[in-house]
Amino acid sequence: MKKILIIAAFAGLLFGCSDNKSAADAYGNFEATDVIVSAEASGKLLDFEVQEGDSAAAGEIVGLIDTTMLNLQKKELDSQREVLQSQLTAAQAQIAMAQQKLENTRLDLSRVQKMVLDDAATQKQLDDLEAAEKVMQKQVDAARAQANAVSAQIKALKARAALLDEQLLRCRIVNPLNGIVLKKYVEAFEMTAAGKPLYKIADLSSMILKVYVSGGQLHNLNLGKTCTVRIDDGKKFIEFPGRITWISSQAEFTPKIIQTKEERVDLVYAVKINVQNDGAIKIGMPGEVLFDSAGTK
Repeated sequence: MKKILIIAAFAGLLFGCSDNKSAADAYGNFEATDVIVSAEASGKLLDFEVQEGDSAAAGEIVGLIDTTMLNLQKKELDSQREVLQSQLTAAQAQIAMAQQKLENTRLDLSRVQKMVLDDAATQKQLDDLEAAEKVMQKQVDAARAQANAVSAQIKALKARAALLDEQLLRCRIVNPLNGIVLKKYVEAFEMTAAGKPLYKIADLSSMILKVYVSGGQLHNLNLGKTCTVRIDDGKKFIEFPGRITWISSQAEFTPKIIQTKEERVDLVYAVKINVQNDGAIKIGMPGEVLFDSAGTK
């Protein structure tokens, strides 16, 4: 009698497992879209408090690369700009003085021209004033050229300062998205370089279940179709609503670790299903999907 009960229980367990498996249309594993955050500048990594498993908000500053040299260069540029600004002020004053002398010379020239017509002034006086006018005009032109040259130098320094400001901004490590830190590649006070990976982060609030289906199932699937995704917590299935977001356009050989509804098919198509995660789903966790129970788009 005891043997019969054991056999009956074992048969019931097998039946239950078989029933659960036959109910699923496809199987796969959960993935997340991760981002590798890299340094945008070179130098010693300061104040880098990122830890694996920590949550980080989009736009949060999570670290800083040493900016000492850049700040010193910025101060040097500021000093040079002050010197050039004083030179520009002096050049503008020279322009004003030369312009005033030129206007006075032109007034004298106009009066002498009239006096020459009335024989009240000599031709030499007129020639001298005409020569003086030309000299004054050249002085005005020279002062303006000097002012323009100084202005060009100031513009060049402003451009260099803007470049330094951008480099200073890139010394800040800004987290790009809301998510969980999956992997940390460096530690504080290590030297880093532009393009060197610092950490990996992913938004785990939305997961992707990648499953494989046979060609016979493919005709019934389309982008946006809703479905039911479920995971096994060891005691029961936990179900989540899902939506198909991608269907492969090419067949591939069935991965060894993947099951399909038709286990003997050689070629399958990959399908990605978006699932909102309440924290129960982890990266790499196996999952299964029922396509027919949740309707269509």
